[in-house]
Amino acid sequence: MYPLLGFVLGSSCLLFIGSPYGFGLGSNWLLYIGVPLIIGIWAQIRVTSAFSRWSKVRASGNITGAECAREILQAAQIHDVDVVETNDFLGDHYDPTKKQLHLSSSVYNTPSVASLGIAAHETGHAIQHAKAYAPLKARMAIVPVTMIASQMLPFIIIGGLFFRITGLITLGIWCYLILLVFQLITLPVEFDASRRAKIILREMGIIQPGEETAGVNSVLNARAYLYRGIHCCTGQFALVDVDSRPALINRAT
Repeated sequence: MYPLLGFVLGSSCLLFIGSPYGFGLGSNWLLYIGVPLIIGIWAQIRVTSAFSRWSKVRASGNITGAECAREILQAAQIHDVDVVETNDFLGDHYDPTKKQLHLSSSVYNTPSVASLGIAAHETGHAIQHAKAYAPLKARMAIVPVTMIASQMLPFIIIGGLFFRITGLITLGIWCYLILLVFQLITLPVEFDASRRAKIILREMGIIQPGEETAGVNSVLNARAYLYRGIHCCTGQFALVDVDSRPALINRAT
């Protein structure tokens, strides 16, 4: 399941605990849930569509995503990051704890415009790490807490839904606030990685002006919309939780 839809479903359960009208939110629950859901689905579709289109366009440089990443790392004089293949579709990411750049098979092995854009973006994170980019350091610091909050949410939802435990509602609010902070920190990290990718690909001559540049911009801009969609969804639900906290607790007791 897409991460964004996980946020939506989890929040929907919290809003409906104990009442078909969403803890005093009345008809507004349609706005709080429907709008972020639509934005998130639209953003995810845009990412998939852009990748599907530009993954079919072969780059003139005829290098794969893995080769592109290694060339950029070498040019940046980063020699302690491994580029590895992962089987997860669009599961591309940089792991700063292991200093590994994970590229999905379709990116790792394919000399497409989309592959170059994504590989350069993820390599941008490795460059951020090497340069001690402050927002990335902040995100790395909050990752452990965010992982705990994410793992706790399913149990919080089940406990609140079936047992109406007041303390779980408060805990759920804090979990969503933690996720909101994580998304706020993630936005500049991802936008900066895309900015670096566009500049590097152009200056190193890995992509050519015109169609290839437009394709990379399309893929990376679509990913930016996805980050905004996740942020919008998480932020919206966190605000709902905070604004409706008195009603939530009253309904549960």
